[in-house]
Amino acid sequence: MGMTMTQKILAAHCGQATVKPGQLINAKLDVVLGNDITTPVAINEFEKAGFHTVFDNKKINIVLDHFVPNKDIKSAQQSKRCRDFANKYDILNFFDVGQMGIEHALLPEQGIVTAGDCIVGADSHTCTYGAVGAFSTGVGSTDMAAAMATGELWFKVPAAIQVVLQGQLHRPVTGKDVILHLIGEIGVSGALYKSLEFTGEGVASLTMEDRLCICNMAIEAGAKNGIFPVDATCTNYLTGRSQRPWQAYTADADAVYDRVITIDLDALEPTVSYPHLPENTHLAKEGGKIAIDQVVIGSCTNGRIEDMEAAYQILKGKRVAKGVRAIIIPATMAIYKECILRGYTAAFVDAGCVVSTPTCGPCLGGYMGILAENERCVSTTNRNFVGRMGHITSEIYLASPATAAASALTGHITDPREV
Repeated sequence: MGMTMTQKILAAHCGQATVKPGQLINAKLDVVLGNDITTPVAINEFEKAGFHTVFDNKKINIVLDHFVPNKDIKSAQQSKRCRDFANKYDILNFFDVGQMGIEHALLPEQGIVTAGDCIVGADSHTCTYGAVGAFSTGVGSTDMAAAMATGELWFKVPAAIQVVLQGQLHRPVTGKDVILHLIGEIGVSGALYKSLEFTGEGVASLTMEDRLCICNMAIEAGAKNGIFPVDATCTNYLTGRSQRPWQAYTADADAVYDRVITIDLDALEPTVSYPHLPENTHLAKEGGKIAIDQVVIGSCTNGRIEDMEAAYQILKGKRVAKGVRAIIIPATMAIYKECILRGYTAAFVDAGCVVSTPTCGPCLGGYMGILAENERCVSTTNRNFVGRMGHITSEIYLASPATAAASALTGHITDPREV
């Protein structure tokens, strides 16, 4: 029986010729990640277990991004805990104010994650890095503590779902619309503890930003990970960027999948997930009667330069609707700077938007855009659970940057093709 991409990566990292779904393995790790919310808990467990050394100070990454710059005393204490640990163990990839970015945009940008890696992070959206052909998944803070100390973790080898992409993606339809469509089709538990493996001719029409967005939200379908093949687009992205040599794995021709799902990219339209689950999908053109109070464009899902460009193309020379608060958050300092150089930032400000330093802030209801009771937000983030962005009666509508920007102009959910 052949193996999928994910299974081949896990086999290589546990030192076995083959693995099969359901098998328990112990795998060596290439990258361990934590942020300012999860790392302090991991540090507590690390010390409680009596560890005094880290397995490799070059393979541990700590990114302060959720409440940074710090919003209050508690978040400042959490960041200080991370700083002290990073200094004590000389963690080379420690990203603080001025160098930080939203972790899942920063690590690919910096070339820290690469094809063939086995990656864990104490954040559920660590599955983002499957876009570069890596096995990458989220873990708890206790697992992060063990990973920092030993460089290994145990896994149950996941079964897989093959997602065959046919046709081509046509702008303004993006990777966000692809993953929302898929989650709408299979549900938030449709890929529970399975690998979502994306294949087909349509993959070639997806940019790296599309792929990073799609893999980022694999967890919203319950998946253990999402992964794309290492094709020409991926190789071009990694060349000159990756800090280490990479290994491209391909699925065997006789690899076994629990299910095969086909998506016709030519037929996709801008899509929105209504409250209160990502699976509650509707076409953007159907949302004209849903008035909104706020728009957020950013996050680890959609804060990359291509996302900023999509928002710019719609907002330039125009003004957001009266009564709409528009918040734009470039995902890294490099993207922030590029927005300034390209004139995007000035255009956003002229349009009536506020532009923030990189932060996860509003996505998890932390700060920089909390919703009051009964307020509605169109957001490019990844979750729209009850109370996710603030008051329990508020509502979040997940969408692409183009759809979010169009909605900011009209004051209601709007298909970007209509502005």
